[in-house]
Amino acid sequence: MKTAPAPEGARHQTRSQYSTPASYADRLEAIRAALLDAGIEPANPDALLSRLADAEGRPVRFGTASKPRSKNGWLIAYHDRGLPFAVVAGDWATGAEMKWIAGNVDTMTPAERRELKRRMAEAKRAREEEQARQWEARAAAAVHRWHSCTPADPLHPYLQSKGIQPHRARQQGRELVLLLTDFSGKGWSLQTIDETGKKLLMAGGKKAGNFIVVDGPDYPARVLICEGWATGCTLAEIDPAALVLAAVDCGNLQAVATGARNRWPDADLIVCGDDDRQTPGNPGAAAARAAALAAGARFALPEWPAAAPVHLSDFNDLHQWQRGQQ
Repeated sequence: MKTAPAPEGARHQTRSQYSTPASYADRLEAIRAALLDAGIEPANPDALLSRLADAEGRPVRFGTASKPRSKNGWLIAYHDRGLPFAVVAGDWATGAEMKWIAGNVDTMTPAERRELKRRMAEAKRAREEEQARQWEARAAAAVHRWHSCTPADPLHPYLQSKGIQPHRARQQGRELVLLLTDFSGKGWSLQTIDETGKKLLMAGGKKAGNFIVVDGPDYPARVLICEGWATGCTLAEIDPAALVLAAVDCGNLQAVATGARNRWPDADLIVCGDDDRQTPGNPGAAAARAAALAAGARFALPEWPAAAPVHLSDFNDLHQWQRGQQ
């Protein structure tokens, strides 16, 4: 199974913190602690907290300890009589979010609660607008790089190791470059794969609901949806008449499958899952089954011969093993 950069269960979870520190310094320390407790670690916490006034009602971007140059962190603050009373923050790279409020919501007057609710809604809108701007900027960068690449070399070591053709992949230097698009064809992000098989998603790019078009017709009668691109290449070579889409990881399967059903309502839609037989709960199969159910699609897993090693999990693994048996 190709996993997302952070566990799906950890994404978009908001940790709320309520405290009543009296002084400005005490509130800064409470905000600092709330950030760390939520898994948001600024690369320079003192510099970030010194910018709270700049964050009044609008996002301030900052680098995190794991990505100090990417500015994937964001923070919005609200002040009352010169003291911060509400802060929301997050990390777009991991999906972690935090809400800190000075005081106990239960003891607020109805008017104070209404004002807090209004400002939290305002912060949500500001955060979403900033996120959309970031995605658009990264989309433009992704498309620019994509157009600067050349068709992938069929002899690229990763393609050789996986026993697959390049299909629509491109190449820059020694990296394979794959474009993530939406159902209108707009490019949003990139995935790169080096000669050793190391995969990277473009920092700040939009993955959710987007996918790699592996190969196939523009007006398909059959659509196959899988996790990884190499698996998709194997499926495209087994079934050249199908349109094959790679969702990148199991957490994105359902969004891509339901989007495909909306785009091609009459197509034969098949979600081709990874069979994570050695992982408790078999997350690859579970996610594929749930995606198929949500999209009104069929569901398929590799059919393992009795002699197939149990560590094999996807359709490319099966293809590679069978090729070695010949």
